[in-house]
Amino acid sequence: MAFDGIVIANLVHELNQTILNSKISKISQPENDELLFTCKGANGQFRMAVSASASLPFLYLTAENKKAPLQAPTFCMVLRKYIANGRIIKIYQPHMERIINFDIEHLNEMGDVCHKTLVVELMGKHSNIIFCNEDGTIIDSIKRVSSAVSSVREVLPGRDYFIPATQEDKLNGLVMEADEIAHEIEKKPLSVTRAVYTTFSGVSPLAASEMVYRAGLDGDLPVASCTKEQILHLGNHISWFFEKIRKHEFCPCIVRNGKKPLEFSAMELTMYADYELERFESISRVLEVFYAEKNVYSRIHQKSADLRRIVSTALERNQKKYQLQTRQMKDSMKREKYKLYGELINVYGYNLAENAKELVCENFYDNNKEIKIPLDPNLTARENSQKYFDRYGKMKRTAEALETQLAETKAKIDHLESIQNSLDIALSSDDLVQIKDELTEYGFIKKHKNAKKEKIKSKPFHYLSSDGYDIYVGKNNYQNDELTFKFASGNDWWFHAKGMPGSHVIVKSKGEEMPDRVFEEAGMLAAYYSKGRESDKIEIDYLQKKNVKKPAKGAPGFVVYYTNFSLTIQPDISSLTLVE
Repeated sequence: MAFDGIVIANLVHELNQTILNSKISKISQPENDELLFTCKGANGQFRMAVSASASLPFLYLTAENKKAPLQAPTFCMVLRKYIANGRIIKIYQPHMERIINFDIEHLNEMGDVCHKTLVVELMGKHSNIIFCNEDGTIIDSIKRVSSAVSSVREVLPGRDYFIPATQEDKLNGLVMEADEIAHEIEKKPLSVTRAVYTTFSGVSPLAASEMVYRAGLDGDLPVASCTKEQILHLGNHISWFFEKIRKHEFCPCIVRNGKKPLEFSAMELTMYADYELERFESISRVLEVFYAEKNVYSRIHQKSADLRRIVSTALERNQKKYQLQTRQMKDSMKREKYKLYGELINVYGYNLAENAKELVCENFYDNNKEIKIPLDPNLTARENSQKYFDRYGKMKRTAEALETQLAETKAKIDHLESIQNSLDIALSSDDLVQIKDELTEYGFIKKHKNAKKEKIKSKPFHYLSSDGYDIYVGKNNYQNDELTFKFASGNDWWFHAKGMPGSHVIVKSKGEEMPDRVFEEAGMLAAYYSKGRESDKIEIDYLQKKNVKKPAKGAPGFVVYYTNFSLTIQPDISSLTLVE
């Protein structure tokens, strides 16, 4: 994703069409680093959400109203004191920086007209919202930055505001001709794509890749390996790109891989021809949709971080244990050699010389080929024979124990990988409750005596097929067991990705023969909600539920079956409807 200068340019154009000259009627601060403004004007009422989050900074117009805390934070109170009921008289982007300035006119306590500037810096981890006086003095900011944090720029009340010098050596492509653009790129000893985004202000790697793609060049090629004609051709395409920005000819869109949002842009991303491109009329709507969906993935990933670490640690430990046990089992396979030595010493050892260091004899098990058997000269033939038989017996007992241990360790690895897959498809904190319970029950998390049992609110995914059949997908192992052995009836169909962790998928058959398309769509869901969801195609096993059995003492979600059908399908569920 790229909240770059091009997206900002589109956003500023949109804000000028909607909230310019409107009055700020309400200011709230629903999160520590987020503000919500309600603006009323000739174009109607709009809400503007602004976030200085280090991981997901944003600014967009939204219809959603977030609940504010009962007691407003200090920065929110400062803004209310000065610019509540103020009028937004100017919205602009300095050059192509990732900054939006709002000039606001308001009346002070004496009724005199005053001006303030609200600066929104959308710069990744350096994002901030800074409130300044007319002369550029900082009144306050949502994040205060002292000299102990940054030696480059302090953001504190009373300090002068200036734009951070992050792009001082970059050029503004909006005011350059095609030949100038080509000349600047030609000087860079870098790859073509990198030369573009390091030369022009506000151009992200994503936008640079799109410009290079439109010019038909390989972005990884060094600039020095390109011909002058190729560089001039690239310069023309970049110039046309900037021309569209100057004319406000934007194409807000989101690129999706299935239902998962990959990228957003203010310009059409032609390089993603193999993915779904969803277009929007408004860049605000793009940002609202993208950040809402992306926030689901990032928020749940943060909340599940502890569980992921526990699973990852236990999985790594068991995988190392399995490798060690496998090596030990391989070593124990040598035991038959010691049994043979013992038997041959018993047969040929009667005429063995005293203190002999080896026995040379015929191996009657291998066409009487000559064999040399090492001996301990301090032991008799009988004692040497017994020594080899003892070694054989010990290795045999080790192999028998290892067979059980290998099976147990492999079962643990499979179990942990299935839990890992459950964490990957979890979408809310409610989905994590059962996963945590499972980790506790199986000893991966220490059980606390007085720990409160959390209420389980998570339910399986419920999809509707194109032909109106209900399809259910388990989010974790407990739900998989529940779906397969309590919810599904004998004639319902059961689907699962072959040979890998994944969700159980149940299709309610309605007691009738189902169309082929239903089997394909259920297979898509089984593929998508498995460990192999990033693969091009996945093999899916499917059969009627009555043929699926639960093994004795099997971990949650583990089943056995002996007859099944198979299909190979892509993990693409974009055509399926999720029932809320």
